[in-house]
Amino acid sequence: MLLPSIFNKTFQDDFFDDFFSMPERPHHFMPNVVSTMKTDIQEFDDRYKMDLELPGYGKDDVKVSLKEGYLTIAAEKSESKDEKDSDGKYLRRERSYGSMQRSFYVGDDVTENDIKAKFKDGILSVEVPKNKELPKTEEVKYISIEG
Repeated sequence: MLLPSIFNKTFQDDFFDDFFSMPERPHHFMPNVVSTMKTDIQEFDDRYKMDLELPGYGKDDVKVSLKEGYLTIAAEKSESKDEKDSDGKYLRRERSYGSMQRSFYVGDDVTENDIKAKFKDGILSVEVPKNKELPKTEEVKYISIEG
């Protein structure tokens, strides 16, 4: 008996593999799917530079915060498109919402004044100074006295 190609095992495996790897899918496929921020990190002698991709987000959609040594970048966006005809009936009504968040441990001695951030063309660039190494103090070691 010949079965339609939809029942072909190869097709099913590919379908479910593709279905469950949705974060890899483009946003137009599933606009409400939360994805991760693609991040490039460069190390320099005195600082780290992070470039985070935030396509479709604007500067006002992005928040950068520092708490207890963790640098957190959060992006949130909601959009609503309503189109009505002359009688006020909806021809199209679409809503979308998306958010992303990512945290990096930068150390307790880094302050918000030390961190520089710039947003341009959907890329957030953040520069964080390296932790300053404190001079090592010699630990006093005592020798036990017998007797």
